[in-house]
Order: sequence, then structure tokens, then C-alpha cells
Amino acid sequence: MSAVHVQHLSKVYHSAHSTGWRRFLPSRAPAAREPFRALNDVSFTVQEGEFFGLLGPNGAGKTTLISLLAGLSRPTQGAASICGFDVATQYKEARRSLGVVPQELVYDPFFTVRETLRIQSGYFGIHRNDDWIDEILFNLGLSDKADANMRALSGGMKRRVLVAQALVHRPPVIILDEPTAGVDVDLRRTLWEFISRLNKEGHTILLTTHYLEEAEALCGRIAMLKGGRIVALDTTQSLLARVGGNDLEDAFVRIMHSDNALEMLA
Repeated sequence: MSAVHVQHLSKVYHSAHSTGWRRFLPSRAPAAREPFRALNDVSFTVQEGEFFGLLGPNGAGKTTLISLLAGLSRPTQGAASICGFDVATQYKEARRSLGVVPQELVYDPFFTVRETLRIQSGYFGIHRNDDWIDEILFNLGLSDKADANMRALSGGMKRRVLVAQALVHRPPVIILDEPTAGVDVDLRRTLWEFISRLNKEGHTILLTTHYLEEAEALCGRIAMLKGGRIVALDTTQSLLARVGGNDLEDAFVRIMHSDNALEMLA
């Protein structure tokens, strides 16, 4: 069974001028813009236990895709599943199987770190989870911050808590959306050691990052998005061999700047 399965997934955002309260504006209001297609017929499969990279420039559709997988948005067409559970029709099972570390720093300022993780556990019906919480805190270098209020943490420490929240219910699939953006070298090293251990224990990891050296070192396979479409999908080593260049960054730049990336990889 695949850990993540995406089949002909598309997402179209329509202009605000043609929906909602704007439709009541006088006719002199600006004409509706063309619909924006954030994802265009995306298909791929991630097998159980893979460390999979999803790369692309800003605006390529990575976060939109993650939102669809997490059930935060509905696709215009196509389907997606997590561990065999359809994200739209079996959303409870799919959500239990998934842990997401978002780009944004989102936190509740009224609780301590430990309280935050206990509450997150409760969302999934998990009680008396302190042993696993303590292990997560230790591995993310948060043990000494367990009783600190979230407001008192630095940005890097808040990001560590986001990672902990994604792991607290032991999901088989973990999505990391640029988890090391703006964090120090120590956290990056600690995080990747812990995530690599979880991957070796059988967890499936889907990573988006702009640090391409991370993707090259960690990911067995990589998909590249450009303009809402997948323009490359292969093992890391095969991509490097077929595209050329000294490293994944060189290959990425060549693919993104090519008008016929799929032909380049054929």
C-alpha cells in the first residue's frame, strides 16, 4: 500500500470579483480576472518508508498540494489518499495518518510547551502520552523549555514545537514544509538526525525545502513542480545523471529554466 497517492489532482482559484459580495458591485467594478490554476493534473505515488522530496520555486504549488493532502482545501478535480484513506471521503482516518509541519509559526500563546503537546495529543484521542512527549522534547532539544510559555520562546524554538506537534500522535506519514527555514545550524542537525531515525523506523517523510543540499542528502526520490505541474520525477541520483550538473542545485536550476523540462528528462 502506498503512503501517499495523488491522482490527476488540480486546484483552481477563481477571482474574488466573480464570487461572494463582489458580485453585487456596480457594473463599473473591474472585470473578473482569469481563474488561477495552482495545480494542474498532478499525479505521483510515495511508497511506505520513502524519504521523498517535493521541490519547486515559490508559487510552484507545493503548499497548495500540502493543503489538499491535509484536508485544508478541496481539489477542483482528482483525488488524493494517505495510507489508502481518501483525504476527502475518509478525512478522519487520513488526518490521523498524517503529521504536518507548516511553514508559518502558528501557536497558542496561553499554554506551555508541554501543555501544547498534551492538547495536540487530545485532538487525536490520545491520553497519558507524556513518555512520548518527553522523548520528542529531548530529541528536539526542548526538554528545558517544557514548562515555558509559548510566548517566551524564540522563533527557532517555536518552530521546534511545530515539529513536535506534528509528531505527537505518531503518524506514519510526516510532511515537512520548509521546516528549517530561518533556524540555526544546531536545530537543523538535531532535526534531521531525529527525522532520519523515524524514517529508518518506517515513517514516510515528504519534504519541501529550498535548501537543496538537504534534499540531495536525505531524499531517495524527488519531484519538481513548476507552474503547478510536475516537470521531473525520479530518484535523486537518476536526476543528477540525466540532467547533469555538479549537484542537485545545478540540476534544479537547469530544469526550472528549461521550456521543455520533460523532454530533457525523456
